Amino acid sequence: MIWLTEKIAFPPYENTSREGIIALGGDLSVERLIFAYQNGIFPWFSEGDPIVWYCPKKRMVLFPDELNISKSMKKAIQKNQFQITENKAFEEVIRQCKMIRRKDEFGTWITDEMEQAYIHLHKVGVAKSIEVWHDNQLVGGLYGIEMNEIFCGESMFSSVSNASKVAFIHLVKSNKYALIDCQVYNKHLDSLGAREIDRKIFLELLEKYQ
Repeated sequence: MIWLTEKIAFPPYENTSREGIIALGGDLSVERLIFAYQNGIFPWFSEGDPIVWYCPKKRMVLFPDELNISKSMKKAIQKNQFQITENKAFEEVIRQCKMIRRKDEFGTWITDEMEQAYIHLHKVGVAKSIEVWHDNQLVGGLYGIEMNEIFCGESMFSSVSNASKVAFIHLVKSNKYALIDCQVYNKHLDSLGAREIDRKIFLELLEKYQ
């Protein structure tokens, strides 16, 4: 496995392990993170471990025209019980994503270092959040990275039923993105229409839309 140096660069994709790991180490500077996302690479590691960089051979993505909204979800949206905002409470969203116990939502365990790194990305206009409110309380949301016509989802949370799905559906239906990068497979996003594609195809789409 290749360890990164101070130079902002990553090994060739052919060096990726079976688990999808392309490199270890380095840092979470704004410059390195932007370069990573521009090349389809993202960090995913636990507290106390070195930074692990991934570029899996199968990529979970959602094409907006393939969004699947169940009948029950449509009814929940029609009740109009939630208010949705963008970039109003980024730090609170990432904090909630960090704290909530999750079973099958996309994203990774968020370390203190990760939290601060993405707050910095938000301050420079690269990271974005969507907030879902009920009775003026933040009850759900998500955050991720904007790469022009691609949104790279990092994590989402919900403290009441359906709130994270409402945030995700709002994101997809905003008509701002040609592709939503969900990174790795999970049932939550599969139920909304996301699917796995080969890394080669994903990288071609990344080059086309970013």
